[in-house]
Amino acid sequence: MDYCNNILETIGNTPLIKLNKVVETDALVLAKVETFNPGNSIKDRMALKMVEDAEKDGRLQPGGTIIEGTSGNTGMGLALVAIQKGYKCIFVMADKQSKEKMDVLRAVGAEVVVCPTDVPPESKLSYYSVAKRLTKETPNSWYVNQYDNPSNAKAHYESTGPEIWKQTEGKITHLVVGVGTGGTISGTAKYLKEQNSNIKIWGVDTYGSVFKKYHETGEFDKNEIYNYITEGIGEDILPENVDFKIIDHFEKVTDKDGALYARRLAREEGIMTGYSAGSVVAGINQMKTNLTKDDVVVVIFHDHGTRYVGKLFNDEWMRKMKFL
Repeated sequence: MDYCNNILETIGNTPLIKLNKVVETDALVLAKVETFNPGNSIKDRMALKMVEDAEKDGRLQPGGTIIEGTSGNTGMGLALVAIQKGYKCIFVMADKQSKEKMDVLRAVGAEVVVCPTDVPPESKLSYYSVAKRLTKETPNSWYVNQYDNPSNAKAHYESTGPEIWKQTEGKITHLVVGVGTGGTISGTAKYLKEQNSNIKIWGVDTYGSVFKKYHETGEFDKNEIYNYITEGIGEDILPENVDFKIIDHFEKVTDKDGALYARRLAREEGIMTGYSAGSVVAGINQMKTNLTKDDVVVVIFHDHGTRYVGKLFNDEWMRKMKFL
C-alpha cells in the first residue's frame, strides 16, 4: 500500500508549472508552486528542518514550547511539525498580516500574539522583541529565529535546489525569488550555483525594504525603511540568512503591482497564490529585456492565495488601498 505515515512526509517534491499568460517574455518561465506543501507554503520545508536540528542538539526539549516571530507561513509549518511531535506553539505577528493567517494558526492550536507594525525593530513592542521576551518568560521554550537560523537556508540547499535542478534537467538559467528571511533564495542558489556557476540569481524586494540598496552600495540606509503593504518579502533588518554575495541583482516591486499580479495569476493562470508570487511575476516583467527565448527561468511561488482573501482578493480592500 502507498501511504504517508503522517502529514510531514508530504512536504516537498512540488511541481514546476509553466506560466503562459502573465509573463511578457519569450523565455520559458516555470513556477515552483509551493502551495502544494501541506501547510500551503514553502516554509514547511525549513520549519521541519529547523525543528529536527534543534532536537538533535538539545535546544528543543520534549514537551517544549516553540516561539517565533512570523508573517504566518513559517508559523503554519512549525505548527504542523509541533502537532506531530508534541510541542506547544506561540507565534508573534505584526498587525499588518492578514486576519486569515492569524485565524489559521489558531485553528491548528497555536497561541497568536499581535504586535504593531509601525515600530522600529529594536522597539520592545516589535514582533522581534516580543518573541525574544516571551522566550525568556516561558519555561522549556525555544526561540526559532528563522532570520538567522542556518537550518533555514540548509533546508533549501538539501531539498528545493536539488528538486529544481532535477526538474529542469539542469537547464535552468535564472532563479527569481522574493526575499524575506533569505533562507529560500540563499539555500536554493547555493546548490544551483554549485551545479552551474553561470545561473543568475535575482531577488525581488519591495519599496520600504533595505535589501536592494544594501546589496548595491553596502550601506544600511534607514531612510529606505518605511511601512509597506506587501507581505512576506522585504525587511527592515539584515537577516544572516540573506547571502548577498550569491545574489546577482535585486529588483524592487510596488505594493500595487504585487497585488495586481497575484490577482492576474488566479484569473489567467488558475494559480491561487499570495503577495510574494505576484511581486515575483511583476519583477520578471520589469526585467524582461534581460531575458532571451533560450532562457529557462524558475520562480518560487511561496504561499497560497487563501491567506489573502480579505485583502488581495477583496475588491473593497483593493479600492481602499487605491489598487483598483
